[in-house]
Parts: sequence; C-alpha cells; structure tokens
Amino acid sequence: MPLVSCLSLGYNPLALREGILYRWTIALLFLASLAAAETQPQNRWAGWEPFLGSWQGTGSGEPGQGGGEFSFVPELQGAVLARHSYAQYPATKDKPAYRHDDLMVIYADPVNGKTHADYWDNEGHVIHYDVELSGGKLVFLSDAAQPGPRYRLTYVKTGEDALKLTFEIAPPNDRASFRTYIEASARRKAPH
Repeated sequence: MPLVSCLSLGYNPLALREGILYRWTIALLFLASLAAAETQPQNRWAGWEPFLGSWQGTGSGEPGQGGGEFSFVPELQGAVLARHSYAQYPATKDKPAYRHDDLMVIYADPVNGKTHADYWDNEGHVIHYDVELSGGKLVFLSDAAQPGPRYRLTYVKTGEDALKLTFEIAPPNDRASFRTYIEASARRKAPH
C-alpha cells in the first residue's frame, strides 16, 4: 500500500513498526530479567544465620582447660561455608602448651541436596561429616562408613550471641557410645 494512501486512511506504518518494536523490546527485557533472577545465587545458608560470624570460647575436657576462636563464614560466593577454628591449651605439669588448628568446609551435596562437611586439622585428622541443622541446634556426625572412631560435634544456641559446644568420640569397637571429649561455651564476637 503506498505511503500516501496509508496516511489518508489514518494508518501510519512507522508508528505501527515503532509500536511492535517497543512491545518486543519490553518482552525481551522481561525475559532477560527472569533469566537473570534465576541465575542469582540463593542464600542457601539462611538457616545458618544464628551460627554465622566469629566466636570466642572457653572450655574443658580431656585436652585440658583452654580457650580459642572459631568462625562460620560463607566463601566462594556463598557456595560453601568455611569454619576456621583454633584452641590454645596452656602448659601443665604433664605437657607443654600447644595449639590446635582446624578447617572445615561445609557444602550441599549436588546430587541429593544434603549438607556435608569435610574437616582437617594440624594433627592429621580428616573427618567426613553428615550435617543436621534444626532450630537452634547444629550437629556434625562423622560418616558411619569411615573406619575408626566416630565423632559428633554439636552446637546449641543458648542465647542470641551465645552457644554451647560439645565434641564427643565413640570408640571403634562401640561406635554408638559417644563420650564427651570437650565441652565449651562461646560468645559471638562479630556477625559475618
């Protein structure tokens, strides 16, 4: 249709084309924003908020009376949590002063979504944990398939910025009978 006759009928092909382009642009922007929203990382550690941050504690147990610090901090853009920890024990008449350092990486299994953790320390221990978080309680239980003793590390919130920590060990010949190895209390120094 010639442009002159289109205009005489009140039909403007340029306006129509601009309207179609405008609608397509809006539709593409909408779809792009949906795609971007789906690729934004979710805060998979939101339930861990009561435990996140830096903590300072004191405790006692088989290693003796000691003190130290630990932290739960998201790393790798929130893909994992890292727990860095150390405890210092003063010298006694039976043993010299020493320091225990460890690192734990906490992650969601990509296949089943369950939370697991891998632990390493300066004494050569490597422990694979299954993790349960429920309310104000966080439990790391060593993998039953791992040979040797079983380990259970439990954190229980006792206040907004306070918690109780218990580390238990079950002997290799009775892996269900956990015995307390360390008990400690900690206060949050700083949120994450």
